[in-house]
Amino acid sequence: MMGQVSWIAVDWGTSRLRVWAMSSLGQVLDNTESDQGAGSLQSSEFEPALLALIDPWLCGEASMPVLICGMAGSRQGWLEAPYISLPAKLSDVACRAVSVQTGDERLSVSILPGLCQRDPSSPDVIRGEETQLLGLANAMPNFSGQVCLPGTHSKWVELDQGKILSSKTYMTGELYKLLSTQSILRHSVGGSTSWSETGFAEGVRKGSFDNHSFAADLFPIRAHGLLFGADADRAAAYLSGLVIGTEISAELGTNPLGKTIIIGAQKLADHYRTAFGIVGADAELIDAGELTLLGLSTAHKLTEQTCDKLRDPV
Repeated sequence: MMGQVSWIAVDWGTSRLRVWAMSSLGQVLDNTESDQGAGSLQSSEFEPALLALIDPWLCGEASMPVLICGMAGSRQGWLEAPYISLPAKLSDVACRAVSVQTGDERLSVSILPGLCQRDPSSPDVIRGEETQLLGLANAMPNFSGQVCLPGTHSKWVELDQGKILSSKTYMTGELYKLLSTQSILRHSVGGSTSWSETGFAEGVRKGSFDNHSFAADLFPIRAHGLLFGADADRAAAYLSGLVIGTEISAELGTNPLGKTIIIGAQKLADHYRTAFGIVGADAELIDAGELTLLGLSTAHKLTEQTCDKLRDPV
């Protein structure tokens, strides 16, 4: 199998490192992962962390192409891969990959850049999700519309046939974590052991339909438990629905037409799709992992075949 490995795909997130051994035909020959995420590493630690996973796939004297997306290209990562300004064609992501000088001559490492919106009134940055969007553009080249990428920081982008027009980030996941673990609401949601569909739906409706103030909608979660009895499952799901419903309502209010594509991990993406249904909006869910690998494969092909390479060795 080692002789068949043509290149290596890498998704380097904040908390996880995932790698795939790829054939020249785009087939996955092997894959593995570790908890050596970019958030826990110093710049000098990236190469050893990568080699710990891919060393068995390296052989011979020829250097192995390694294409990386994600937080390895952040300012605190292995090497900063500069942002591409929006609007931009997703194919530009592949053409603007930067090369990393490595100590091991068996490696030829490139990192994909992120995207940014250089608008002083609504600045935004994307790092990692651009590869999923590149995968989407490959799978659905004629798609035009909005794409929601839920996560700790949910991204919404306007896509027009392979070109990203604009982006916006909602700190929904981080808000939920802070509120549920560090605010007074921790006394209400702590101890939740199962998911309450009813509580989630109530929260989505409150966040989406009512003429409300988000800050004023939070304390009633605590008051409800004090006055009507504790129900941590309902409270946790209600808070989740409230923050997600507020996000969706804000975004659909500015762009209410057409289908939204949701790209994310199954559990969270399912919650978003449920919330879309509650507010009467149309959404299609696509697995983020599949699109990440497809995006890396697409970038590899573009880099090897059609790009005017703009890599500047460090």
